[in-house]
Amino acid sequence: MNWTIPNLLSVIRVLAAPCVALAFVVLERPEADRIAVLIFIGAALTDYLDGLLARILGQESAFGRMLDPIADKAMVTIALAMIISLYDMSWPVVVPAVLIMLREVLISGLREFLGEVKLPVTPMAKWKTTLQMLAICLLLLRGAATPGEQAEPVNRLIAEFLSYIAIGTGALGMILLWVAMWLTLVTGWDYFRKGLPYIREKEAAAARPAAQPEDQPGE
Repeated sequence: MNWTIPNLLSVIRVLAAPCVALAFVVLERPEADRIAVLIFIGAALTDYLDGLLARILGQESAFGRMLDPIADKAMVTIALAMIISLYDMSWPVVVPAVLIMLREVLISGLREFLGEVKLPVTPMAKWKTTLQMLAICLLLLRGAATPGEQAEPVNRLIAEFLSYIAIGTGALGMILLWVAMWLTLVTGWDYFRKGLPYIREKEAAAARPAAQPEDQPGE
């Protein structure tokens, strides 16, 4: 494995994923929200940069192609689990978040089962990932924009303005999360449909009886 810049960015993205959750363990809110959203935005940017740099520098590798989707799924899954908790198990968040996580697990299992068969990433799947990360950023920003309890009276106008921003970002993030869920399910079905012939082929191969050894001369 070559430690190229694109590969290092992918590794950083994997390591950043749990840090989004750890921010809420180490810090109080809303400071935790602000640190978490900064970590998530920084990690999301590396998702764009690593692929771009790999193409520009001619440093595309098998390790990078393997690690890139793992890093994306780790970021999205951990962040969505935190958002479910932050939004107090609200059903408008729980339903799309759970369906997105379920799809990611199922498709990861499908890819593992298919082994050497590589299903190409479609443009819609890339849009799905982009919308997922944008929705998560906005949902985290709601908490980051919420004024702390220590806001003084002279800052009430700013606090009220931040409250409106928090409400707006949360609502927009919720809408985008549902759109991302729809794209997630559509692309998940597309991957399954494309993988189904290979699954049937493997099942047929497994069902065929093992070839019997030919009789040896003189037996």
